[in-house]
Order: sequence, then structure tokens, then C-alpha cells
Amino acid sequence: MAPKDPKQGGGFFASIASGLSNFGSAMTKSVNGLLGYEGLEVINPEGGTEDVEEEARRGRWKQEDRDSYWKMMQKYIGSDVTSMVTLPVLIFEPMSMLQKMAELMEYSYLLELADESEDPYMRMMYAASWFISVYTAFDRTWKPFNPILGETYELVNHHGITFIAEQVSHHPPIGAAHAENEHFSYDITSKVKTKFLGNSIDIYPVGRTRLVLKKDGVVLELVPPPTKVNNLIFGRTWIDSPGEMVLTNLTTGDKVVLYFQPCGWFGAGRYEVDGYVYNSSEEPKILMTGKWNESMSYQPCDAEGEPLPGTELKEAWRVAKGPENDKFQYTNFAHKINSFDTAPKKLLASDSRLRPDRYALEQGDMSKAGSEKSSLEERQRAEKKNREARGHQFTPRWFDQTNEITPTPWGDLEVYAYNGKYTEHRAAIDSSNSDDLTDARLTGFNPWQYENSAAA
Repeated sequence: MAPKDPKQGGGFFASIASGLSNFGSAMTKSVNGLLGYEGLEVINPEGGTEDVEEEARRGRWKQEDRDSYWKMMQKYIGSDVTSMVTLPVLIFEPMSMLQKMAELMEYSYLLELADESEDPYMRMMYAASWFISVYTAFDRTWKPFNPILGETYELVNHHGITFIAEQVSHHPPIGAAHAENEHFSYDITSKVKTKFLGNSIDIYPVGRTRLVLKKDGVVLELVPPPTKVNNLIFGRTWIDSPGEMVLTNLTTGDKVVLYFQPCGWFGAGRYEVDGYVYNSSEEPKILMTGKWNESMSYQPCDAEGEPLPGTELKEAWRVAKGPENDKFQYTNFAHKINSFDTAPKKLLASDSRLRPDRYALEQGDMSKAGSEKSSLEERQRAEKKNREARGHQFTPRWFDQTNEITPTPWGDLEVYAYNGKYTEHRAAIDSSNSDDLTDARLTGFNPWQYENSAAA
């Protein structure tokens, strides 16, 4: 018997999913009459169509900046703008994309539970909840800084995890990361493809994510849904990720299929996630439901996808409470990511924490953040020119490009593999008798391979 599909309605999820599929277009309204711009659409996720003109006046942009960027961006509509456009720091957060990749580590206790679980379906449930947890970071809507080629990020002092990320390619932008402790190892090659739509942008995760749970050696692979960022220039920016997230156990054939409900009229369905853990015969074993910005719960189910009698819905994960009135809506862990408390001894000079533009923005100096950002971008172009003049190719330090090309729903991806050198590097430092008391904050940011001619 075929299992129920949560986005089709029926069974446990009938009351949740019914009718949401038709609401998306009802929330969108042209505001040409107000602003005089062809094709401008603003979406208020909290209301209907009658208040979008008021919504268009909201947001972070000053009117003069908003108008000029809207006119400038017209030529990019329909294009992939992943690395084509320079944006003002007023829409940025003081964090790079490599640091954003590390935010997934916040709820790594879920992987400890997954690794220790004797039940293969509970193992999948905990792992899926862990992957859901990172979406709370996407809800912030501030844009992270694009990493400089060769930039890195290191994280220690959190659940025994060693985390290293590196920007391994600039065109196209690709980041790679490896994380490991006694319970799991995690590897990702991250690349995105975009489609600019005027006041919104579709983001397609052309990446590969692998997770190994060490106790039984099972290998899990993730395919996440695409994301849409709404109200980029006009209105309050907000994010939706409608579609399926599929987590597959490559060892056993079990899988989790979770459906991210689209945001409907007056916010109906926003953040909601529903689905099942299936065995290798595609029979549902555990139902999962929740909101990706709040919590996930689970309950054993029968072959029809209905809750088993005598069982109850239990919470698997809940977002940690963050500081009140935080400017960037950071959790306490997000603040730790920027902190040197989570930095290892002898921090690499290429670490994101040391970026002068990031630090200036963190200190609230918008003008300096903007000038430092421009300086880094100019220096990166100079470094590229020098490298090409020498006939050299950039070589990542901690990851190697493989011959593997993996297909994704949105295009093929060149896979980068962790080469183990960072583990050796860190072990050598940790085993040394040297007590280096140098304040890492005094280290100049240096991701450059050809720093002499690239220096400002």
C-alpha cells in the first residue's frame, strides 16, 4: 500500500495541508500605481493583498537607495546573480557564509542521540530534526558576507566537535566544510544557483551533504528544498522554502521525506513541516510534524501513516531561546560563532572572525564596514590577476577537488573532499609545548596566496 503524501492531504496531515497550494499567488500584488515601476511585486506574509502598498514602504532600505537599486537591478531579472552584484552593507549581518555553515552545529546533540539509537527509524528521525534545525538561522533574513577565496572558519569547544570550512572556489562560489566528533562526521560541498526575479530571488542548493553516524557506520545523504527570499528591496524581507527535503540512508535504504508547506494567505502554513520516516520498502514508520522556526515532534505510525494507538506525539527538538531584542536576531550560539571563545589556539589568519568588514559591522560602523568590504573585493581581484599572470591555479589548503561530479535536482556539482590535513595541523599545535598567548584578534586577515602584489 502506498504511503500517504503530506502535501496531497488526507490522514494525519489533512487539516494542515488542505488548501494551502492555492494561496501563494493571492498574496502577491503589483504596486505599480504607488511606485511606477514595471513588474514590482511585494508580498506580505502576514496579510492579504489590501496592505501591500503599505508593506512596500517598509524594510531596511532608505527610499533613495531602494529606488536606485531597483532601477539598476532590472537588467538582471531572470539571471543567476550569485556573484554578479555588489550589495550595500545595510542588508548584511556580521558573519560570513562559512560561519553560517557552522550554525548547523548548534543542535549537534541530536546527532549524538541518532548515533546512540538502537532503533533505525528513530535514528533517521533525530538526524532529520538536526537538518531542520539550521533553518532557524535562515529566518534572520540578513545577508552573510560572501567568503573571500581561501577564507576559512574554525570552530572548537562545542560538543567535542572540530569544524573547518574553506572557500574553495570563487567563480562559481563554492564552500566546503568538514565537522567531526566521536559520534559523527559531516561533509558538505556547498554551491548555490539563483534566479533573480526583481523583488525576490529563488535559491537552489546545488550541493552535496553527507553524514556518517560512527557507531554503525551508516551514511546519510541530504537533498534540501529550494528557498525563496521575498521583498529583497521593497518591503520586509522574509524567507520561504516550499518543497521536499529528502534524507536517505545510503546504507539501508531507509529515508525521511519532509514537506515544507508554502506560506499561504495571512501566513497560513508558514514554517510548517510534515512528513514521515520510511523503511526501505517505502512503508511509513514514524510521522514527523512541526515548524522549522520552532520545534519538531514525532509519533510512531501504521502503514496508513496514522498514529499508532497508545502512542503520543513527542517533541524531538526545540529552538533555543535567544537574547531579547538582538539586532540581528542571533541565538546565543550564533554569537559564539563570532566569538574568539570558540576559536582554537593559533587561529588561522584566513579565519572569518578576522575580516575587517565583518568586525566593523559588528561594532556598528556601517561606513567602515562598507569601505573594508570594497577593499577586500578589490584585493581579491588583484590576487586573481596576479595568480593568472603567473599561470597558477588556486589550490585549497584543507580540501581537494575530486574527479566526482554528482547530479542534483538543479545541476551537476564538482565535489570537494576533506583531505585530513587540518586534523594533522591541529594535532601538531595541540601537542606542542608552546604556550602561545598572542591575542588572535590582533592577527590581520590573510586568506591570500599571493599577498605581496595583492596587498592594498
